Amino acid sequence: MDSLTQIVLGAAVGEATLGKKVGNKAMLWGAIAGTIPDLDVLSKLFVDNVTANELHRGFSHSILFSILAAPIFGWLISKIYKNQEADWKDWSRLMFLCLFTHPILDAFTTWGTQLFWPFDYKVAINNIFVVDPLYTIPFLIFLIIAMFYKRTHPKRRTYNNLGLYISSLYMLVTLVLQQSAKFSFWTNLENQHIQYNEIQTRPTPLNSILWTANVETNDSFLIGYYSFLDEDEVIDFVEFPKNHHLLGKMKEEPLIPRLVKLSEGWYTIEKIDDSIYFNDLRFGTLGIGDQAKRFVFSYELYYDDNGELKAKERERDMGEASPLLKKLFTRVLGNKS
Repeated sequence: MDSLTQIVLGAAVGEATLGKKVGNKAMLWGAIAGTIPDLDVLSKLFVDNVTANELHRGFSHSILFSILAAPIFGWLISKIYKNQEADWKDWSRLMFLCLFTHPILDAFTTWGTQLFWPFDYKVAINNIFVVDPLYTIPFLIFLIIAMFYKRTHPKRRTYNNLGLYISSLYMLVTLVLQQSAKFSFWTNLENQHIQYNEIQTRPTPLNSILWTANVETNDSFLIGYYSFLDEDEVIDFVEFPKNHHLLGKMKEEPLIPRLVKLSEGWYTIEKIDDSIYFNDLRFGTLGIGDQAKRFVFSYELYYDDNGELKAKERERDMGEASPLLKKLFTRVLGNKS
């Protein structure tokens, strides 16, 4: 999830764990703990894009990291406060729960989280977008209200817990919505007599009303959209040929299997002029409908001066964000019959 959501979650979990003993200090250290796993993004300063993306949500998002790091951070915090209100065990418990809930939340998103690192398996449930105001804002409001009560006041815990309950309930609701949307995609594929191998369903940015599906066929991928506000029940799928043959001799390079693994097999190859691009389909296109041809995650493949195959992320034009959001909002409101 986004940084704000992880900070709020960490603060709320910290309060639930140790708020009665240490007050707002629990929120503070919980919020700090909520940001620690995402420090793996700093790897982009030292390694190439592909390696950085491979490392993201790896070790720092694992159960093992939470177990190993919690007592170290707990000991350091206990030294800062000289065991005035809480001891090393208390702070270690807070740090573990705040470090651990971060990757648990991330596991519900699209990227995937290596909870069981060093094993390669990634947990990616795909039922919530990395930024979802309906999840974060109620959470944040109740946390702020709780801050204004003394640590021993019963309403402090009540409001904090209420935020945790509401956010957890919303998460469960998105799981139900995901299955409902997937059923609509299944029905449309069957009605349109489309043979497919696999389907992946996820919400679109900032909401849980509009859903999109990647559908794999033998030679291409189909992308469709379904809103719970749609009046027209027919889903139009846009086809993107796999074009894996365009890799040519590149497929023999060690970089290609890494990109295929990173994309979990959801990729197309695109040739524009003399350039070859590797498109990761898991995060969709920059836009909606048959006019959207550019993918959110796309790598330009090229050989450097030493003859080594490299991959460079294609830059995204942030100036397109506003019109894209308008199109997204319009599509959320549904297709009209």
